[in-house]
Amino acid sequence: MSVNTTTLLGDRPINRVGFGAMQLTGPGVFGPPPDLAAARGVLRRAIELGVDHIDTAQYYGPDVANDLIREALYPYPDNLKLVTKVGWRRDASGRILAAQRPQELREGVEENLRSLRVDRLTLVNLRLVGGRADVQIPLEEQVGALDQLRHEGKLELIGLSNVNEAQVLRALESVDIAGIQNGYSILDRQDDRLVDFARERGIAFVPFLPLGSSLRGGPARLAEHEAIVRIADKQAATPAQIALAWLLARYERMLLIPGTSSIAHLEENVAAAEVELDAADLAALDGL
Repeated sequence: MSVNTTTLLGDRPINRVGFGAMQLTGPGVFGPPPDLAAARGVLRRAIELGVDHIDTAQYYGPDVANDLIREALYPYPDNLKLVTKVGWRRDASGRILAAQRPQELREGVEENLRSLRVDRLTLVNLRLVGGRADVQIPLEEQVGALDQLRHEGKLELIGLSNVNEAQVLRALESVDIAGIQNGYSILDRQDDRLVDFARERGIAFVPFLPLGSSLRGGPARLAEHEAIVRIADKQAATPAQIALAWLLARYERMLLIPGTSSIAHLEENVAAAEVELDAADLAALDGL
């Protein structure tokens, strides 16, 4: 079954395979990578391969990922969409802390604009701390702060990250939501219902950790499943490509942002859009 290689983010056409910048930073997403030139090379190669959206955050590093994007790609291609997230910050030791007060969200957007050297961001995700738990700052105040920034022209679209269906419904009472960004993969199906909810509402779904969490074995776990390996052999693809192709087939507005610091892995990830899974393949993978 062939899948569309483009879809919509809000009302903007977008290629379905993008790039996540998190892995361009140092260990623990803190500090610079060992080879800055190589990291910039990955970003330039992504653009050459047709990637037209990059997912980043000021607190990746902090500042490291955004600085690399700016250094490698500025002035940016006209079709490049820069997506970031706010709601978290890093302290001097690298700990992740909540930053969800309206003023902190504003400062987070301003820091992203400054470090990326742009006047407007395509989409800003509000990333909730704790995900499934209630947050201290009312959600309406948080999305309201982003909506105010949207009216000021500093961002085009609002997304949510690390959320459940109830939180999305609450947010939708106040603002339009263009995207949901949660952990989801062929081996992590806890958000199956949320993907279906996104489909019902026409909201883009952007899975982070699309190849699985490194804490649970990451991409290596894919090769432990006979069905994935068998279909990969049949398709002359890698298990990682099969996992990404399954995500693309799962929902027509699924956007992928696999991250890597390797050009070879980048090329492998982008090529996953060319894998055509048939009905038997999908049935076997759905049953994992």
